[in-house]
Amino acid sequence: MSNYCGTSRIAGCQFSLHPMSDRFVDIILSTLEEVDTSKVWKNTDDVSTCIRGKMVHVFDVTKAIFLHAAKTGEHVAMNGTFSIGCPGDSDADVYMDETDTPLNEEKVKSISQVAGCKFSLYPLGREDYMDKIYEQIDLSKHRNVKVTSTHYATRLDGDVHNLFQALYESFKLIQDQVSHVTMTFSLSANSPTNQA
Repeated sequence: MSNYCGTSRIAGCQFSLHPMSDRFVDIILSTLEEVDTSKVWKNTDDVSTCIRGKMVHVFDVTKAIFLHAAKTGEHVAMNGTFSIGCPGDSDADVYMDETDTPLNEEKVKSISQVAGCKFSLYPLGREDYMDKIYEQIDLSKHRNVKVTSTHYATRLDGDVHNLFQALYESFKLIQDQVSHVTMTFSLSANSPTNQA
């Protein structure tokens, strides 16, 4: 594989969903049944799920999966990585022909869910990467979420819809300027532990 950033604008997300419940199998399976994944390429194994396609659909599916799992009231966590511009990422180009209309937004827009999120942006191949990261941290303060700093990440708190909008906007603005970007995230909802 060549060591250069790809030109394909296929976005992807590899994530793991963790319901903290003895009903975890039912929660995961029912969540996957409720979410329309027909506009993304999807593969699930015993460690994680990978989805790929247009950025709008990758974020739509990821948010819908988290919301459907969290609406059970159980403590749910999700960890993952978004990526775009990965070298050699050209499989499943057929999903790039999809329209930009998200398939899950109508069904999840009525789900109100507060959560905490930590995310880290990695604009690859740029010497001024810290400037790009600080720009997005500053912009997050104007996106209807509470923003606090933490080691190796930025914390966002608020409604899940606003959290994902902040993540999407940060990722989109960076990918418009940098050919290869990754963004890690951790989400938690319904935690029995109160934030200090």
